[in-house]
Amino acid sequence: MPDCKPTAENLSEWFDTPQGGYVLAREQAYFDRTVSDMFGYNALQLGLQGHDFLRSNRMPLRFSAGNQAGNAVRLVCAELPFDCDSLDLVLMPHVLEFSEHPHQVLREVERVMMPEGNLIISGFNPRSLWGLKKTLGRLRHALGSRQEGYPWSGNFIALPRLKDWLELLGFEVVGGRFAVYVPPFSQTKWLERFAFMEKAGDRWWAVSGGVYFVHAIKRVPGMRLIKPQWNEGLVRKLMPSAPKLNNRITQKTISEQSQSTIEGAPE
Repeated sequence: MPDCKPTAENLSEWFDTPQGGYVLAREQAYFDRTVSDMFGYNALQLGLQGHDFLRSNRMPLRFSAGNQAGNAVRLVCAELPFDCDSLDLVLMPHVLEFSEHPHQVLREVERVMMPEGNLIISGFNPRSLWGLKKTLGRLRHALGSRQEGYPWSGNFIALPRLKDWLELLGFEVVGGRFAVYVPPFSQTKWLERFAFMEKAGDRWWAVSGGVYFVHAIKRVPGMRLIKPQWNEGLVRKLMPSAPKLNNRITQKTISEQSQSTIEGAPE
């Protein structure tokens, strides 16, 4: 593999570098483990068509979609050409930080997902060493240096902000984790030398991983009929001959007999 250069023109190209390959290996492991026990009929992966993050899932229809050639469906992520409530599982690997309208993309995903459907998002954490490298790169660019390519050109979204968006759209966050605690070295030997930070990071600074994963479920509130609570003592007093309430006497029957009893009572 060539050394990581700040000139990657897309995320797939960056994943072919040692730096990107280190991230990709941990993302693939998370997706393989998480989607293997999710069931339904239709599963969609938005973006990164060259990497199959749905390979361990067993749904009948699994496909990728994105704005680049090579996807099973070519589309604009902010305008998904799918029916409402039609997808059981949606993966979004680094879609939001490279979208001009990330909230609109989430709204479209919510629209096409089935109630109780699963949504899994991966993103770069701005509150990490990787986020710090992006900030420093932005400062160098402001001072006249060449702008860095992927993934540093993306708009990293903080995890609390993403959770707020999901909550507003009716999603419930049920799981997730952080990964990639090593500094963003560009050479394999340095990445391997600092690999011990992965276990240490999970234990000592869990929210500072360079990449986060969020697992959310689309919740749709249901409506429950509230039935009247009858006072059996009052009903028996007004209608001595009425059957017991546990015989499912209807509200109409009770009302009719009650009205007849009241009309026949002496004034």
